[in-house]
Amino acid sequence: MSFPRCALLWARLPAGRRAGHPAAVCSVLRARVEPVPGALGRACAVASASSSSSSASGGSKAPNTSLFVPLTVKPQGPSADGDVGAELTRPLDKNEVKKILDKFYKRKEIQKLGADYGLDARLFHQAFISFRNYIMQSHSLDVDIHIILNDICFSAAHVDDLFPFFLRHAKQIFPVLDCKDDLRKISDLRIPPNWYPEARAIQRKIIFHSGPTNSGKTYHAIQKYLSAKSGVYCGPLKLLAHEIFEKSNAAGVPCDLVTGEERVTIEPDGKQAAHVACTVEMCSVTTPYEVAVIDEIQMIRDPARGWAWTRALLGLCAEEVHLCGESAAIDLVTELMYTTGEEVEVRNYERLTPISVLDHALESLDNLRPGDCIVCFSKNDIYSVSRQIEIRGLESAVIYGSLPPGTKLAQAKKFNDPDDPCKILVATDAIGMGLNLSIRRIIFYSLIKPTINEKGEREIEPITTSQALQIAGRAGRFSSKYKEGEVTTMNREDLSLLKEILNRPVDPIKAAGLHPTAEQIEMFAYHLPDTTLSNLIDIFVDFSQVDGQYFVCNMDDFKFSAELIQHIPLSLRVRYVFCTAPINKKQPFVCSSLLQFARQYSRNEPLTFSWLRRYIKWPLLPPKNIKDLMDLEAVHDVLDLYLWLSYRFIDMFPDASLIRELQKELDGIIQDGVHNITKLIKISEAQKLLNLESLSAENQSRLSGTVKGQARRMRGAKTLGNKAAETPSPSVGEKSLASRLVQQGLLTADMLKQLEKEWLTQQTEHGKDKTEHGTPSKGTRRKKKEPDSD
Repeated sequence: MSFPRCALLWARLPAGRRAGHPAAVCSVLRARVEPVPGALGRACAVASASSSSSSASGGSKAPNTSLFVPLTVKPQGPSADGDVGAELTRPLDKNEVKKILDKFYKRKEIQKLGADYGLDARLFHQAFISFRNYIMQSHSLDVDIHIILNDICFSAAHVDDLFPFFLRHAKQIFPVLDCKDDLRKISDLRIPPNWYPEARAIQRKIIFHSGPTNSGKTYHAIQKYLSAKSGVYCGPLKLLAHEIFEKSNAAGVPCDLVTGEERVTIEPDGKQAAHVACTVEMCSVTTPYEVAVIDEIQMIRDPARGWAWTRALLGLCAEEVHLCGESAAIDLVTELMYTTGEEVEVRNYERLTPISVLDHALESLDNLRPGDCIVCFSKNDIYSVSRQIEIRGLESAVIYGSLPPGTKLAQAKKFNDPDDPCKILVATDAIGMGLNLSIRRIIFYSLIKPTINEKGEREIEPITTSQALQIAGRAGRFSSKYKEGEVTTMNREDLSLLKEILNRPVDPIKAAGLHPTAEQIEMFAYHLPDTTLSNLIDIFVDFSQVDGQYFVCNMDDFKFSAELIQHIPLSLRVRYVFCTAPINKKQPFVCSSLLQFARQYSRNEPLTFSWLRRYIKWPLLPPKNIKDLMDLEAVHDVLDLYLWLSYRFIDMFPDASLIRELQKELDGIIQDGVHNITKLIKISEAQKLLNLESLSAENQSRLSGTVKGQARRMRGAKTLGNKAAETPSPSVGEKSLASRLVQQGLLTADMLKQLEKEWLTQQTEHGKDKTEHGTPSKGTRRKKKEPDSD
């Protein structure tokens, strides 16, 4: 109803009713507000019906309202038309209004009615505070709410009549209240097979190649891939995709390569080949193939990346789909394929070469032999062990996750080369897949590995049976010169735990990962236009409904990127793509680069080759210490990020080919640095740049028995020094250099010489003491050298 019409009706009222009883006007204007309960009982009935309807159409799970971030509704300032409500009735007394609002808030009936509309105690309180501030701070209220407040002041209306206005305001600051059913439908993830109509249109043959590492299961699947008219290989790593790409082309089968950062077409005219090797995230679910191979299918349970294997398994359009992986995934895959109407044929394989767990631990690096690989779960342990090996006059290769692929391959080649003096490998579990290595013996330096669970929480627990088998299986491979593999630990007390872990049955995989698509997030954003992308993800995950065979993957990395670039003006689709870019959030330079790239994009300024050279301060110098090496690794990651974005935004990242050449040059610099890594470690120690990692006391308290001992050993060589200090010879004074090193965790070249002199002196003067302590001479020599690890 228009204001002139309201004024006309008001003018026709008797003067007495206009002055003291404006209820008639209130009844006319009240019709403009929805919902309009004639009485509180009728309002409750409406709310109850709405609630039951919502329950019937949506899921029964109550939303986590702590995720609902209130929007700001600014109080109204002076209106150009004046205060119409005051002209129709009278100016409001703010003190009276405050009393009315406080009475409204305290009424149990109102709180119950709010709960029926989705306002729990927390939301109700937040909405009321915002509603009260809006009314008390507004210079001119809307006519309808002004009149109802005036009616209540004159006892012509009940305080409960404020509820429709309160609810209207609550939906303004919490828009999710108005569209909960729609959001539940959008986030319904209960039938993932239906997302892939092309795959459902054909009857696929599913073949599961099951077996441990080095059993030939992948080999047999790849043979089917090579003999097919068309095929796709989906691997977990770029290295594996590269390996199949090269193997396929070497066998005379033209094959393209597709990874997040690279596209290589083998045909000179750029035409796509019938075969493609790709990382699993990059596989096409619309292209038809004769044969598809999905490698490491057990990673379908991965808390962060499992969605990619689920998508490939359910969506690949191939007549035959060959799965390679652990037997633990057989039951889940069979259940998932049952929902698609497809049967699973299981082919079991046995390991081709024997592998044995030794009855003795390594105990000292003096006992290393050619072909040994020491596996650490900490980069600082890598540095520490490499330094100790170098002190013993041996040479070692180093492989860890953040190294560029080219550097990993170069280090693997160096270790595998029979003519190279490097016969020892120090690595993280990055060797678990994707590298062919000639390893005789796997030595676990520690059995404790920090992990991130499905909730995004950091856990420090012993490695799982699956992880232990994957790593141990790298010893004595069929294709290497060592036909029998051995496995042991660095420390004697860990050996029984390792045997226990390896002897446990692998837990069957219970669920497969899922991930919201860009389209689903866009639909969420349509309903919640003022909500941040990070908050949209939280609400989506909370509203999502999944069957028991699935779970929603952890999206902390996505949210981290979303919050990082939230203030930059980007469209939702572009923002989503930037947030899916793979970055190492532990590297500040990589994170700031994502921010800078997004800022340049928002300004519509292309990121050219010359701009990027200036940004990374090219040319870069060879590393002088470990910190420099890590900085170069971060720059390599930034170039990877550029290449990844260049395939999504070609116009804004136009110089991919030039950047790739730059990256190869940087890879060579990093390779030289890793080749001289012990020298860099030595300099870093002297400059106090190498800080060894340690577990907190809180984490240690969570472990028991042998596990507690493992947690303490994660301090690396610092702990080894502590062991030496726990049983000192009587002649070692409290102020000796050894004690100071143990306390400080530091060691320089000059201090090393002095320390060696101290131990030699003690060996000569206190041979009897050593005998009394039951320490054999060989162990004494080990103690002499172990403090070097710091």
